[in-house]
Amino acid sequence: MRRLGAEVVQGDLTDLASMHRAIEGCARIYFGMSVSAVYLEATVNTAAVARHHGVEAFVNMSQMTVTQMSITETTESPQHKLHWLAEQALSWSGLPVVTVRPTVFLEGFFLLLAAASVRDADELALPMGAGKTSPVSSVDVARAVAAILDDPAPHIGHIYDLTGPESVDLDHYARVFSEALGRTIRYRDAPTSEWNEKLRAAGLSEHVIRHLTVMTELHKQGRYDRMSEDYLKLTGETPTSMADFVKLHAAEFTRPSHFGAGP
Repeated sequence: MRRLGAEVVQGDLTDLASMHRAIEGCARIYFGMSVSAVYLEATVNTAAVARHHGVEAFVNMSQMTVTQMSITETTESPQHKLHWLAEQALSWSGLPVVTVRPTVFLEGFFLLLAAASVRDADELALPMGAGKTSPVSSVDVARAVAAILDDPAPHIGHIYDLTGPESVDLDHYARVFSEALGRTIRYRDAPTSEWNEKLRAAGLSEHVIRHLTVMTELHKQGRYDRMSEDYLKLTGETPTSMADFVKLHAAEFTRPSHFGAGP
Protein backbone atom coordinates (compact mmCIF):
# COMPACT_ATOMS: atom_id res chain seq x y z
CA MET A 1 0.00 0.00 0.00
CA ARG A 2 2.87 2.33 0.71
CA ARG A 3 4.15 1.73 -2.82
CA LEU A 4 0.75 2.88 -4.10
CA GLY A 5 1.12 6.11 -2.15
CA ALA A 6 -1.00 5.30 0.90
CA GLU A 7 -0.03 6.52 4.34
CA VAL A 8 -0.05 3.41 6.53
CA VAL A 9 -0.72 3.67 10.27
CA GLN A 10 -0.23 0.59 12.44
CA GLY A 11 -2.26 0.31 15.60
CA ASP A 12 -4.96 -1.42 17.59
CA LEU A 13 -8.64 -0.84 16.79
CA THR A 14 -9.42 -1.03 20.49
CA ASP A 15 -6.76 1.54 21.40
CA LEU A 16 -7.90 5.16 21.56
CA ALA A 17 -4.53 6.69 20.69
CA SER A 18 -4.13 4.37 17.70
CA MET A 19 -7.49 5.41 16.32
CA HIS A 20 -6.70 9.10 16.69
CA ARG A 21 -3.48 8.59 14.71
CA ALA A 22 -5.34 6.67 12.01
CA ILE A 23 -8.42 8.88 11.69
CA GLU A 24 -7.19 12.43 12.23
CA GLY A 25 -7.21 14.20 8.89
CA CYS A 26 -9.45 11.60 7.21
CA ALA A 27 -12.85 12.61 5.85
CA ARG A 28 -14.10 9.17 4.84
CA ILE A 29 -13.65 5.93 6.73
CA TYR A 30 -14.13 2.26 5.94
CA PHE A 31 -14.38 0.07 9.04
CA GLY A 32 -13.86 -3.65 8.68
CA MET A 33 -12.54 -6.21 11.13
CA SER A 34 -12.05 -9.97 11.07
CA VAL A 35 -14.05 -12.27 13.35
CA SER A 36 -13.05 -11.35 16.90
CA ALA A 37 -14.43 -11.39 20.43
CA VAL A 38 -13.49 -7.68 20.74
CA TYR A 39 -15.36 -6.67 17.57
CA LEU A 40 -17.97 -4.56 19.37
CA GLU A 41 -15.37 -2.74 21.45
CA ALA A 42 -13.34 -1.99 18.32
CA THR A 43 -16.41 -0.69 16.47
CA VAL A 44 -17.47 1.65 19.25
CA ASN A 45 -13.91 2.87 19.86
CA THR A 46 -13.43 3.66 16.17
CA ALA A 47 -16.86 5.29 15.91
CA ALA A 48 -16.22 7.50 18.94
CA VAL A 49 -12.97 8.80 17.46
CA ALA A 50 -14.54 9.21 14.01
CA ARG A 51 -17.31 11.31 15.52
CA HIS A 52 -14.76 13.42 17.40
CA HIS A 53 -12.96 14.21 14.14
CA GLY A 54 -16.17 14.93 12.23
CA VAL A 55 -15.85 12.46 9.37
CA GLU A 56 -18.24 12.88 6.42
CA ALA A 57 -18.75 9.14 5.84
CA PHE A 58 -18.34 5.98 7.91
CA VAL A 59 -18.68 2.82 5.79
CA ASN A 60 -19.22 -0.18 8.06
CA MET A 61 -18.82 -3.76 6.89
CA SER A 62 -21.29 -5.96 8.72
CA GLN A 63 -22.73 -9.36 7.76
CA MET A 64 -25.82 -10.18 5.71
CA THR A 65 -27.23 -12.44 8.44
CA VAL A 66 -27.90 -9.28 10.45
CA THR A 67 -30.70 -8.66 7.93
CA GLN A 68 -32.52 -11.57 9.59
CA MET A 69 -31.90 -10.37 13.16
CA SER A 70 -33.81 -8.02 15.45
CA ILE A 71 -34.33 -7.19 19.12
CA THR A 72 -36.19 -10.52 19.41
CA GLU A 73 -34.40 -12.64 16.77
CA THR A 74 -30.75 -13.69 16.90
CA THR A 75 -28.44 -16.63 16.10
CA GLU A 76 -26.16 -18.80 18.20
CA SER A 77 -23.06 -17.17 16.72
CA PRO A 78 -21.31 -14.82 19.14
CA GLN A 79 -20.01 -12.86 16.13
CA HIS A 80 -23.44 -12.36 14.59
CA LYS A 81 -24.60 -10.92 17.91
CA LEU A 82 -21.64 -8.52 17.98
CA HIS A 83 -22.36 -7.36 14.43
CA TRP A 84 -26.01 -6.71 15.27
CA LEU A 85 -25.09 -4.76 18.41
CA ALA A 86 -22.43 -2.81 16.49
CA GLU A 87 -25.01 -1.76 13.91
CA GLN A 88 -27.29 -0.61 16.73
CA ALA A 89 -24.49 1.44 18.29
CA LEU A 90 -23.63 3.06 14.96
CA SER A 91 -27.28 3.96 14.37
CA TRP A 92 -27.31 5.76 17.72
CA SER A 93 -23.96 7.49 17.11
CA GLY A 94 -25.17 10.25 14.82
CA LEU A 95 -22.39 9.37 12.37
CA PRO A 96 -23.02 9.45 8.59
CA VAL A 97 -23.05 5.66 8.30
CA VAL A 98 -23.28 3.44 5.22
CA THR A 99 -23.69 -0.27 6.00
CA VAL A 100 -22.37 -3.02 3.73
CA ARG A 101 -23.60 -6.54 4.48
CA PRO A 102 -21.84 -9.24 2.44
CA THR A 103 -22.90 -12.86 2.57
CA VAL A 104 -20.32 -15.66 2.99
CA PHE A 105 -16.98 -14.96 1.27
CA LEU A 106 -15.64 -17.11 -1.55
CA GLU A 107 -12.14 -16.71 -0.13
CA GLY A 108 -13.21 -18.13 3.23
CA PHE A 109 -15.36 -21.22 2.85
CA PHE A 110 -14.46 -22.04 -0.75
CA LEU A 111 -10.70 -21.38 -0.65
CA LEU A 112 -9.17 -21.17 2.81
CA LEU A 113 -11.46 -23.86 4.27
CA ALA A 114 -11.91 -26.06 1.20
CA ALA A 115 -8.74 -25.94 -0.91
CA ALA A 116 -7.01 -28.81 0.89
CA SER A 117 -9.87 -31.29 0.43
CA VAL A 118 -10.29 -30.31 -3.23
CA ARG A 119 -6.56 -30.55 -3.88
CA ASP A 120 -5.85 -33.74 -1.94
CA ALA A 121 -9.09 -35.74 -2.20
CA ASP A 122 -11.05 -34.23 -5.11
CA GLU A 123 -13.75 -33.36 -2.59
CA LEU A 124 -15.52 -30.13 -1.77
CA ALA A 125 -15.81 -31.09 1.88
CA LEU A 126 -17.97 -28.65 3.84
CA PRO A 127 -20.72 -29.28 6.43
CA MET A 128 -23.50 -27.41 4.63
CA GLY A 129 -26.00 -30.17 3.92
CA ALA A 130 -28.27 -29.47 0.97
CA GLY A 131 -28.39 -25.74 1.66
CA LYS A 132 -28.03 -23.16 -1.08
CA THR A 133 -25.59 -20.28 -0.87
CA SER A 134 -24.51 -17.25 -2.94
CA PRO A 135 -20.89 -16.55 -1.93
CA VAL A 136 -19.32 -13.22 -2.82
CA SER A 137 -15.70 -12.37 -3.54
CA SER A 138 -13.89 -10.11 -1.10
CA VAL A 139 -12.51 -8.31 -4.15
CA ASP A 140 -16.07 -7.44 -5.19
CA VAL A 141 -16.84 -6.23 -1.67
CA ALA A 142 -13.78 -3.98 -1.88
CA ARG A 143 -14.97 -2.60 -5.22
CA ALA A 144 -18.40 -1.85 -3.76
CA VAL A 145 -16.86 -0.09 -0.76
CA ALA A 146 -14.57 1.92 -3.04
CA ALA A 147 -17.56 3.04 -5.11
CA ILE A 148 -19.30 4.26 -1.97
CA LEU A 149 -16.24 6.06 -0.63
CA ASP A 150 -15.66 7.76 -3.98
CA ASP A 151 -19.00 9.59 -3.64
CA PRO A 152 -20.56 8.80 -0.26
CA ALA A 153 -23.27 11.46 -0.02
CA PRO A 154 -26.00 9.54 -1.95
CA HIS A 155 -25.36 6.44 0.18
CA ILE A 156 -25.52 7.84 3.72
CA GLY A 157 -28.07 5.92 5.78
CA HIS A 158 -28.34 3.09 3.24
CA ILE A 159 -27.73 -0.64 3.73
CA TYR A 160 -26.29 -2.70 0.88
CA ASP A 161 -26.49 -6.50 0.77
CA LEU A 162 -23.76 -8.11 -1.34
CA THR A 163 -24.00 -11.60 -2.85
CA GLY A 164 -22.55 -13.55 -5.72
CA PRO A 165 -24.40 -14.03 -9.03
CA GLU A 166 -26.31 -17.20 -8.10
CA SER A 167 -27.62 -19.12 -5.10
CA VAL A 168 -27.28 -22.88 -5.54
CA ASP A 169 -26.35 -25.96 -3.51
CA LEU A 170 -22.91 -27.48 -3.02
CA ASP A 171 -23.49 -30.31 -5.51
CA HIS A 172 -23.86 -27.62 -8.17
CA TYR A 173 -20.70 -25.86 -7.04
CA ALA A 174 -18.81 -29.19 -7.11
CA ARG A 175 -19.78 -29.52 -10.78
CA VAL A 176 -18.51 -25.97 -11.36
CA PHE A 177 -15.20 -26.94 -9.71
CA SER A 178 -15.05 -30.04 -11.93
CA GLU A 179 -15.52 -28.08 -15.13
CA ALA A 180 -13.11 -25.34 -14.13
CA LEU A 181 -10.36 -27.74 -12.98
CA GLY A 182 -10.82 -30.43 -15.62
CA ARG A 183 -11.30 -33.27 -13.17
CA THR A 184 -14.21 -34.66 -11.15
CA ILE A 185 -14.81 -32.92 -7.82
CA ARG A 186 -17.58 -34.24 -5.60
CA TYR A 187 -19.32 -32.51 -2.74
CA ARG A 188 -19.08 -34.27 0.62
CA ASP A 189 -21.29 -33.07 3.44
CA ALA A 190 -18.55 -33.28 6.07
CA PRO A 191 -19.60 -34.12 9.65
CA THR A 192 -19.51 -31.01 11.82
CA SER A 193 -17.36 -32.73 14.46
CA GLU A 194 -14.72 -33.67 11.87
CA TRP A 195 -14.73 -30.17 10.43
CA ASN A 196 -14.44 -28.54 13.86
CA GLU A 197 -11.42 -30.68 14.71
CA LYS A 198 -9.70 -29.48 11.54
CA LEU A 199 -10.45 -25.88 12.51
CA ARG A 200 -8.96 -26.45 15.96
CA ALA A 201 -5.91 -28.12 14.44
CA ALA A 202 -5.46 -25.01 12.30
CA GLY A 203 -5.24 -22.96 15.49
CA LEU A 204 -8.52 -21.05 15.21
CA SER A 205 -10.04 -19.67 18.41
CA GLU A 206 -13.23 -21.10 19.89
CA HIS A 207 -14.96 -17.80 19.10
CA VAL A 208 -14.15 -18.19 15.40
CA ILE A 209 -14.97 -21.90 15.36
CA ARG A 210 -18.36 -21.31 16.94
CA HIS A 211 -19.15 -18.59 14.42
CA LEU A 212 -18.15 -20.72 11.43
CA THR A 213 -20.09 -23.69 12.79
CA VAL A 214 -23.26 -21.64 13.20
CA MET A 215 -22.82 -20.39 9.65
CA THR A 216 -22.82 -23.98 8.37
CA GLU A 217 -25.90 -24.78 10.48
CA LEU A 218 -27.71 -21.76 9.03
CA HIS A 219 -26.76 -22.96 5.54
CA LYS A 220 -28.48 -26.27 6.27
CA GLN A 221 -31.58 -24.34 7.36
CA GLY A 222 -31.68 -22.40 4.07
CA ARG A 223 -30.76 -19.10 5.71
CA TYR A 224 -27.98 -18.35 3.18
CA ASP A 225 -30.22 -18.88 0.14
CA ARG A 226 -30.35 -15.20 -0.70
CA MET A 227 -29.71 -12.87 -3.62
CA SER A 228 -29.19 -9.15 -4.05
CA GLU A 229 -28.53 -6.84 -7.00
CA ASP A 230 -26.88 -4.19 -4.81
CA TYR A 231 -23.39 -4.93 -6.16
CA LEU A 232 -24.59 -4.30 -9.71
CA LYS A 233 -26.28 -1.07 -8.60
CA LEU A 234 -23.12 0.16 -6.88
CA THR A 235 -20.53 -0.80 -9.49
CA GLY A 236 -22.38 -1.41 -12.75
CA GLU A 237 -20.72 -4.83 -12.91
CA THR A 238 -21.78 -8.41 -12.23
CA PRO A 239 -20.15 -10.12 -9.24
CA THR A 240 -17.46 -12.76 -9.62
CA SER A 241 -18.83 -16.21 -10.47
CA MET A 242 -17.70 -19.43 -8.80
CA ALA A 243 -16.30 -20.63 -12.13
CA ASP A 244 -14.12 -17.53 -12.56
CA PHE A 245 -13.02 -17.72 -8.92
CA VAL A 246 -11.95 -21.37 -9.20
CA LYS A 247 -10.05 -20.70 -12.43
CA LEU A 248 -8.29 -17.76 -10.78
CA HIS A 249 -7.16 -19.98 -7.89
CA ALA A 250 -6.71 -23.21 -9.86
CA ALA A 251 -3.15 -23.70 -8.60
CA GLU A 252 -4.35 -23.82 -5.02
CA PHE A 253 -6.90 -26.51 -5.88
CA THR A 254 -4.43 -28.67 -7.82
CA ARG A 255 -1.86 -31.16 -6.58
CA PRO A 256 1.66 -30.18 -7.59
CA SER A 257 3.09 -32.20 -10.44
CA HIS A 258 6.27 -34.15 -9.76
CA PHE A 259 6.80 -35.06 -13.39
CA GLY A 260 10.45 -34.83 -14.25
CA ALA A 261 11.55 -34.49 -10.66
CA GLY A 262 14.87 -36.06 -9.75
CA PRO A 263 15.35 -38.88 -7.22
